[in-house]
Amino acid sequence: MLDFIPNGRSVVIKGKEGPLVQAIGEENLILLEILAMNNVSFEVGERIYIGREGRKKIVSVLGRINYADLTPNAKNELPYVCEKIILANEQKFVKYFNEAMPVTPRLHSLELIPGIGKTYMKIILDERERKPFTSFEDINKRVGIKDVAKLLTKRIIEELQGNTRIFLFVKR
Repeated sequence: MLDFIPNGRSVVIKGKEGPLVQAIGEENLILLEILAMNNVSFEVGERIYIGREGRKKIVSVLGRINYADLTPNAKNELPYVCEKIILANEQKFVKYFNEAMPVTPRLHSLELIPGIGKTYMKIILDERERKPFTSFEDINKRVGIKDVAKLLTKRIIEELQGNTRIFLFVKR
């Protein structure tokens, strides 16, 4: 959950008004607009169940929204919530470092992560060939990249903003 608008107007469904939540999906890292039940409260960063059965706080998922549709508050919270999702799903992102492939003959997908250039990419490829990475801490120790989660957060936000042609983490 990124932001709660108690009396919001939907950007997805014209004319739809009510308590709205702006959120990011944990699985596909997409931005969502959600219609909440009346008289419920939310905390920033709270995980909200959106499956069809057993919803406790929401009426329905209205649909996908763009980064530009986020409230200023949601934009401010996005890096923190995004990093929280990355840390909660660390193995998924470590797997990316272990399996990332070249995009073109001259560009490797690892280089698309801010802070990783040709030098770090080469070290990552050499190290993962010796032994697959097991955690962000392992990547830090063996490669020297500090705060892997923050670098991944920057990349995910770039993808959400639409500033990239290649999507590594955000489902289109």
